[in-house]
Amino acid sequence: MIDADGPATLESALERHRVELTGYCYRMLGSPFEAEDAVQDTMVRAWKGYDRFEGRAQLRSWLYRIATNVCLDMLGSKERKVRPTDFMSVGSAENPSLTQHPENTWLAPTPDHKVLVGGDPADVAVARDSVRLAFVAALHHLPARQRAVLILREVLCWQATEVAELLDTSVASVNSALQRARATLAATDVAATDLAEPADEDQKALLAKYVKAFESYDLEALAGLLHEDVTLSMPPYELWLLGAAEINTWMLGPGSGCRGSRLVPVESANGTPTFGQYRPSGPGGAFEPWALQVIEIHDGRIVGLNSFLDTDRLFPLFGLPPTVE
Repeated sequence: MIDADGPATLESALERHRVELTGYCYRMLGSPFEAEDAVQDTMVRAWKGYDRFEGRAQLRSWLYRIATNVCLDMLGSKERKVRPTDFMSVGSAENPSLTQHPENTWLAPTPDHKVLVGGDPADVAVARDSVRLAFVAALHHLPARQRAVLILREVLCWQATEVAELLDTSVASVNSALQRARATLAATDVAATDLAEPADEDQKALLAKYVKAFESYDLEALAGLLHEDVTLSMPPYELWLLGAAEINTWMLGPGSGCRGSRLVPVESANGTPTFGQYRPSGPGGAFEPWALQVIEIHDGRIVGLNSFLDTDRLFPLFGLPPTVE
């Protein structure tokens, strides 16, 4: 029981759980901004309701109960967060569909430090795998309560009895929901992504080649770094492309405005390498924000080029400046 006469002590106890709660809410909601709102609401509710808590359960379990209810309330009847590959069939670089959809349609990336708790390297590796873009997108094929059950049981390794208590249901109901959730994920194509450590020399060499090829607009060199099934997507556009040839056609055509761009490396997003892309803004030599690039890698090749164009929100989130010289 925390000393109720010590608000600073209570605040410190709550704050110790902020990052792991943010990771949980991010998996549930698919948006770093919504996750932060959910955790802040959780903290406020916990602060106001602490007198009724009275230590009847572990503080961590109690906070997860509040966070789960907040997430379920926020989700309500909302449609799931998607990637362009979930939204429509593969597009054509020669005849692209550039229809835009609201930002809350899309699964958005998050900085690793916002959602991953340090500690045992094996636990960190599991946590990184569970925030991969492909995995979080797969989670959003599940109904909200099944999503909560699967995250709590499979990612956070809670016991069925603990989850049943949190959700005010039976162990049999939890086990049934988990079984259905597993079946849904098994039928969902969760693309493989390597989560090599940032210090991994092979990955560093690959990324150095990528930056050089992209900034010099050497499309032949770029093609040599791409997997044959590489995808390119650009939320909020619904368009996505498949294969190096289509990407080459795009970059020589509608995407040619990226010529002359600069890439600024930032902290990994969703366990994968990330860059802020700045495009030339005019003859003065300045560059303006264009996209947050999240690069997915598998077997030494780039399998996903994800360019998120919501720079007004994402660049500050990743600590990127408004312009570069």
